[in-house]
Amino acid sequence: MALPLPGTPHEPEGAAGETYGAALVSTTDGATRDDVVDALRELGFTGWIAPPDGGWIAAIAEPGDGTVASGRRGVLEVAAALAERLDTTAFALRVRQDRQLVIAAWRGHAELGRYSSDPSREPGADDEVLGAPFGTEHADAFAAAAGRPDAAEELAEVLDEELDSDSVFESERLARALELLGLPRWLVASAALPRDIPTGPRGRELVRLGAGSPGVLGRVRGRVAASVRRRMAPPPAIADPPRGDDLGIDPWLL
Repeated sequence: MALPLPGTPHEPEGAAGETYGAALVSTTDGATRDDVVDALRELGFTGWIAPPDGGWIAAIAEPGDGTVASGRRGVLEVAAALAERLDTTAFALRVRQDRQLVIAAWRGHAELGRYSSDPSREPGADDEVLGAPFGTEHADAFAAAAGRPDAAEELAEVLDEELDSDSVFESERLARALELLGLPRWLVASAALPRDIPTGPRGRELVRLGAGSPGVLGRVRGRVAASVRRRMAPPPAIADPPRGDDLGIDPWLL
């Protein structure tokens, strides 16, 4: 059963959805927001950093599905860098036009797993890339990383469900996953930025960085960096997605 997005109205069928992405850093190992901000400044990150919430610090990327830091890093690469630099657990969450959900997790330098609800919606994917959920087997690792091992079975069911994209948005799947993992549910409304996030932190509570710099300098550097970064897409979320030709499936059936 699909859940409504907290703080946002349900969109009519066929409506275009939102795009957003965030890296979440665990505070369990002692990481503070200052630590996260310092690391993101070194990475040349553009986006907002929220105060700690339920043991997690969220860095909301701008844009959610593009290159947001130096080294052609998207939100997944930023989360991986934060996990390694701060030697802690980090998640990456990304929703593209509410038609694709990507979840990935790291512990220190080790990647724990990646999931995509629809690899065929990745930019550059050809017609033979399958559109079914991929990486559901990582639900156990995701649940353990979030400190919710008992949620693994239900999370796997949520991730494995094939949604009707004409009537159900991927933000609804994400809202269910966030609840099971104990992660901040207001992230599904983070596309509201730079306005206040419904049910989440207010704009004045967030630290804003533009290409790693705060304040007026950050706004200027962020605009310059954005003009360059939009021509450099980050790596695909799933480097080797499942393909119909690998499985012997007739392309006409895809």
